[in-house]
Amino acid sequence: MSRLEGKSALITGSARGIGKAFAARFAEEGARVAIADINLAGAEAAASEIGPNAYAVQLDVTDQSSIDAAISAVEQKTGGLDILVNNAALFDLAPIVEITRDSYQRLFDINVSGTLFMMQAAAKSMIRRGQGGKIINMASQAGRRGEALVGIYCATKAAVISLTQSAGLNLIEHGINVNAIAPGVVDGEHWDHVDSMFAKYEGLQPGEKKAAVGAAVPFGRMGTAEDLTGMAVFLASKDADYIVSQTYNVDGGNWMS
Repeated sequence: MSRLEGKSALITGSARGIGKAFAARFAEEGARVAIADINLAGAEAAASEIGPNAYAVQLDVTDQSSIDAAISAVEQKTGGLDILVNNAALFDLAPIVEITRDSYQRLFDINVSGTLFMMQAAAKSMIRRGQGGKIINMASQAGRRGEALVGIYCATKAAVISLTQSAGLNLIEHGINVNAIAPGVVDGEHWDHVDSMFAKYEGLQPGEKKAAVGAAVPFGRMGTAEDLTGMAVFLASKDADYIVSQTYNVDGGNWMS
């Protein structure tokens, strides 16, 4: 397993969950991986668990100075950046009439602005180095459609898909491929919180929403973080050199496009 041998990667929000699974798989494939997270202690613990191919970098994707410092840290550690995975994101839900400006701003700051300005900083680094690169943005099936209680989150992920298309068309002239992954419902610790939020607005018992969405997946279950790692490795590898501006559904058949 060495499809990413010698490559340098930075994965945002990777101290836990999907980002951590990506980091572990990238390290197995031979990449040096920056576990970039606002929680530095969590990033250090994840890097220690993954092994010598991983190291921790503190990163707040809403702070430009933090973004620049993280990119600089990767350049100093490995000599340059080959792969960026924009994984950091925040979820919230509420009926339209209860959405707050604070919630709106926070989700767009992290999910959209964070993705855009991480792409920008990574692209500048890759262009300076002159060896191209791969950028993978994490979208969602929520970006493919509206959902009654998830208006802000759906809008942010639709924006990620659109940014992926535009950035891909713009950056391919520098040999930088920009693509995205759109997961469906992915099990993990965050789903306990999501389940409780749906329970509040839909009058459900704890665990009822999670069970229902899992049963509705054509594959027969919710996804796992590990279900997404193969697509991430593919898009980060040479095998994806001719793929530009695409968003791939990895969702057990939930959405077809």
